[in-house]
Amino acid sequence: MIPFLKKIFGFRPSINYSELVQQGAIILDVRSKAEFSGGHIKGAINIPVNVLNQHLGQLEDKNKTIITCCASGMRSASAKNILKSNGYTSLHNGGGWSSLQSKL
Repeated sequence: MIPFLKKIFGFRPSINYSELVQQGAIILDVRSKAEFSGGHIKGAINIPVNVLNQHLGQLEDKNKTIITCCASGMRSASAKNILKSNGYTSLHNGGGWSSLQSKL
C-alpha cells in the first residue's frame, strides 16, 4: 500500500545530480539562446526545446545520462519527453537551471 501511495503523490528517491554530473551526465539547457547567454550552468549544452528535434545529432549516445533544465521546469519536462520518445534512456528533469546549479 505504501509504494502505491508514494507513486500517486509523486514521492521518489532524491536524485544526486552532482554525482550524475561527476559520472559524466550531460546538462541540457533548453532555454532560448538569449536566456542561456544571460546565465547558465558551466559546461551545459544549450539546445532550445523548440528546435530540439532538429538537433538530436548533438546528443549522439542515447544511453548517456542527460539532465534537462530550463527556467522553471516546464520546458525541461517537455524536452525530457522529446528525448524519451526518440529513444534516449537515462533522463532526468533537473527543473530550473538556477535551482539545479545549487544542487551541483
